[in-house]
Amino acid sequence: MTASCQADALILFGITGDLARRKLFSALYDLTAADRLDMPVIGVASRAWDDETLRRQAWAALEESGRSIDGQVFERFASNLTYVQGNYQDPATFKRIAERADGRTCTVSYLAIPPGLFNEVVEGLASVGLNRTGRLVLEKPFGRDLRSAVELNEIVQRHFPEERVYRIDHFLGKEAVQNLMIFRFSNTVLEPIWNRHYVRGIQITMAEDFGIEGRGSFYDEVGTVRDVVQNHLLQVLALLAMEPPVSESPDALRDERVKALRAIVTPKPEDVVRGQYAGYRDEPGVAPGSDTETFAAIRLEVDSWRWAGVPWVIRAGKALGSTVTEAVVEFARPPRPLFADASCRPGPNRMTFRTKPDDGISFSMQAKKPGPAMVSHPIELHLEHDRPRGRDSYDRLLGDALRGDPSLFARQDGVLEAWRIVDETLSGCRSVVPYERGSWGPPEADVLLRPDWSWITR
Repeated sequence: MTASCQADALILFGITGDLARRKLFSALYDLTAADRLDMPVIGVASRAWDDETLRRQAWAALEESGRSIDGQVFERFASNLTYVQGNYQDPATFKRIAERADGRTCTVSYLAIPPGLFNEVVEGLASVGLNRTGRLVLEKPFGRDLRSAVELNEIVQRHFPEERVYRIDHFLGKEAVQNLMIFRFSNTVLEPIWNRHYVRGIQITMAEDFGIEGRGSFYDEVGTVRDVVQNHLLQVLALLAMEPPVSESPDALRDERVKALRAIVTPKPEDVVRGQYAGYRDEPGVAPGSDTETFAAIRLEVDSWRWAGVPWVIRAGKALGSTVTEAVVEFARPPRPLFADASCRPGPNRMTFRTKPDDGISFSMQAKKPGPAMVSHPIELHLEHDRPRGRDSYDRLLGDALRGDPSLFARQDGVLEAWRIVDETLSGCRSVVPYERGSWGPPEADVLLRPDWSWITR
């Protein structure tokens, strides 16, 4: 049995949880509507549900999402749903799962559960032989630091080889993020300028204008670096920095992403600023005197032939000035200004890849200002691409896991490189500095930029 076999059963651990309610039921419904999910979906959790309860909860989750529900599609979806109640430490739980999956030869086990439970579930799957030909899908976080990520990998790979382990980072399933790869490698006009000779610097921002929204006990154990920098934003950086893959094969794509991460120099303490918004410590569930960051800015260097000397800055945080996720590539200025207004020097060309609040790519250039004077002014060339209706990143990633395509999943060597990059940030960095809600983070982050540079997104 190969790693790319078409799945014939999905086992979903943690089906009563928040992720299933917010994302997974919708993704499974959409896959059913697209005729890509005609197999048993075995939900597993400890709550005292049965098959009918699970189906009612699935309907309620779809209604809660505000979508239009096709009754016939839902009937097809619900007919495949079945539920196993049990404790992950009880061998009888896995025997009941195996009975529900009887005769299935290519199961996909999705662990939408905390990493602390992975060991029990992986051991339980192996105890009933569901590891022999099946695949394992892991939901982030993949550890809390480099050491725990190594330990987690050892647990998983005792029973599942790497080629059958799929680590979900839902950012890689987003249309706009995938379009970043297409835009880079399908347009030859970019390749001659996509290097240190023409790129002045890159800024990657993930800002949210809201706080932790009642998730204090969760967020205080995680923080911004673990929550979005180590995974989402470093993946975006890798897509921008990677070399062209030798083919479209999954390993070729992932090889280049990992090479880009390996080229990142481990940041020093002075390359990192951690912040915390005013009032965070008063949030329910947050420890008194908490040093958990709600903002992080990190200056990085990609020490490769293409990028040596080009500054990369990642910035992420909560309770900031607006909600925006984007990567901005700023190009070098012309060697001398021509057709410039004496009072205003033309700005540099910039290419912006944005996923929030809307999906799009824009390119800022200079063109003639209307009127008699021969002077330039900035214009924006903007590409908007619609999100496919009814599609979500989990829809794409779940479908890929079921058919055995690992292209958009994180590989273990990439995960370890990402943890290597941020590990010292988590263990040996300076204490958080305060910033006001609605601002763009602590002013201390400005020192990460060159003197002739400023934050682009404000």
